[in-house]
Amino acid sequence: MKTIILCGGAGTRLKEETEFKPKPMVYVGGQPIIWHIMKIYAYYGYNEFILALGYKADYIKDFFLNQKSFTSDFTLDTKTHRTKFYLNNRKEVNNFKITFVDTGLDTASGERILRCQKYIQKKDKYFMITYGDGVADINILNLVRFHKKQKTIATVTGVHPRTKYGLLKINAKNIITNFEEKPVLSDWVSGGFMIADKRFFNYLKKGEMDIESIKKLVDIKQISLYKHNGFWFAVDTYRELNDLNKIWNSGNAPWKIW
Repeated sequence: MKTIILCGGAGTRLKEETEFKPKPMVYVGGQPIIWHIMKIYAYYGYNEFILALGYKADYIKDFFLNQKSFTSDFTLDTKTHRTKFYLNNRKEVNNFKITFVDTGLDTASGERILRCQKYIQKKDKYFMITYGDGVADINILNLVRFHKKQKTIATVTGVHPRTKYGLLKINAKNIITNFEEKPVLSDWVSGGFMIADKRFFNYLKKGEMDIESIKKLVDIKQISLYKHNGFWFAVDTYRELNDLNKIWNSGNAPWKIW
């Protein structure tokens, strides 16, 4: 089963980083966040990816195309440009099979998914979709089992969002009795990590965001919610990027299941 990762947006709210690189290439613990996402899927045996590229696509292509030189010792003859790689000494070997798809610079997310349709093979009954900026300690096998049991066209992973504000509780005399900084809310939001069968493509249109297809499926009761009560974190701002790096550097990153 292949996983489409949406990598094409400009990430304007993270301009400190995305002015020079695409959002999925912001670094967490020395590796791009998209690498972390792919490691989660690959841990559960899903190592085939379709990257829906757009903004600064060459940056993502260069990173993966040059993985051999980034992770290996090598000898380079600058005159002939012949290179000898010492692959037995590689620091990290990733087993990813990646299809790079240029889905356009300003394309809406729903259309980006639609442009990847031709790379979903006939034998593939299902495919997965996620965003290039969020990690979770999600069990992908359980997600797949849940979706197959539900038999809906699509399933979205629901997560509890964390508010960026501190919440205040007061008593009858308007005295603050409790302050909770950035608590996790009880509501559900889409955290990415979606799965669908190929009928999903019928609900995508050019120029539309992926949320529009989800609304259509809600109307006909053909989308399920897989409840994930564990860790989930999406990077949307520079502060959130710093927070995620702090979690990684603590040595107790919940999404590091590999």
